[in-house]
Amino acid sequence: MKLVVQVRLLPTPVQAAALEATLRACNEAATWAGRVAFEKDVKRNFALREHTYSEIKARWNLGAQAAQQVIKKTCDAYAALKANLKAGNLGRPGSQRHRKAAGKPVAFRPDSAQPYDDRMLSWQIPERRVSIWTVSGRVKDVAFTASPEQLATLALHRKGESDLVCRDGMWFLLATCEVPQAPPNTDPADFLGIDLGIVNIATTSDGEIMAGRKMNRIRARERALRTKLQKKGTPSARRRLKKRRRKEARRVRDINHKIAKHVVAEAERTGRGIALEDLTGIRERVRLRKPQRATHSSWSFAQLGHFIAYKARKAGVPVVYVDPAYTSRTCAECGHIDKANRVSQARFACRNCGFVDHADRNGSRNIRARARELWRRGASSTAPAPPPEHVRRGGTGRKRSITASDARWASPSL
Repeated sequence: MKLVVQVRLLPTPVQAAALEATLRACNEAATWAGRVAFEKDVKRNFALREHTYSEIKARWNLGAQAAQQVIKKTCDAYAALKANLKAGNLGRPGSQRHRKAAGKPVAFRPDSAQPYDDRMLSWQIPERRVSIWTVSGRVKDVAFTASPEQLATLALHRKGESDLVCRDGMWFLLATCEVPQAPPNTDPADFLGIDLGIVNIATTSDGEIMAGRKMNRIRARERALRTKLQKKGTPSARRRLKKRRRKEARRVRDINHKIAKHVVAEAERTGRGIALEDLTGIRERVRLRKPQRATHSSWSFAQLGHFIAYKARKAGVPVVYVDPAYTSRTCAECGHIDKANRVSQARFACRNCGFVDHADRNGSRNIRARARELWRRGASSTAPAPPPEHVRRGGTGRKRSITASDARWASPSL
């Protein structure tokens, strides 16, 4: 399986200037190649090369391999745009957003990442040095820093391209590694159900609750500070906004990595699989009051699910996605479904059998039960049956339809 190892470069001022000039030249060339591809409707690598290769080498003083990487990057950008348009990620066909995205050539920021192959970049991992091509010539002995685990992964499994990235004045190389994965566990003893939420980030069917109070406090504080600085609007306020713009995301990413690592390690230790909810499209399905929208929009359930999935794949732990419909209203003991079962955010009390439990723990047990059933059927079943007619419903009393998505065996690519 492919993993990306990020290492930080420590260039001297002269080396940093050469890297900056290289990124700027490559991205200017890629933007020009994007216009040519759009005007001539030529968006495949070899076809576009005929129209742009010589011009890119001459105008921007790029080497042969660098010019080919620029053209390949442009074609990859058009392929990604086509996939996003087809998937509806840029609006429905005919909408203003869809027309705007499809009706102009792709463009690249001056600091967009630039791919390097082994002919343009060589690693000296024991010495923690790289030699990298620039428009000013080959720059040697560029220092980098990484953890011992990252160095070991680079030394054993690095394979393929690396991307040069400049982020907030810091330089990074994102190296692609082909890491072997453990044989998949085809006969799990059971499943570890995971209920994802905002108040509690993850709750397991074993009863372990990973609360999100700290993360939510961080987000609320950062949101308040951003609002204050944006209203102020002074140059110093804008500088501070720019400095803090990725701080919250880094914290959230770190917390999600730790939770995912813990969940996968527990499942691997006990010989179980992992059961997750399929929350695709949940942002479009729910209606929220205005004060709740920012909190819900910043909920990083997709990132946490992705981290769990790829770590599980590396460890050989099976992951099954189940439909989340009514997991919070269903009693894990007797199966009774009722909106009134969910007494509050944290408390579940069954109106039929009197079973009382933490609401998220009850939901995770339902997720585990659905995963068991799907695995027994070969993970080919779809959503659970709709609730019986006597189930009480909120709102106007009209019946709610269930939008079911197929449960599937998770083996995500990175």
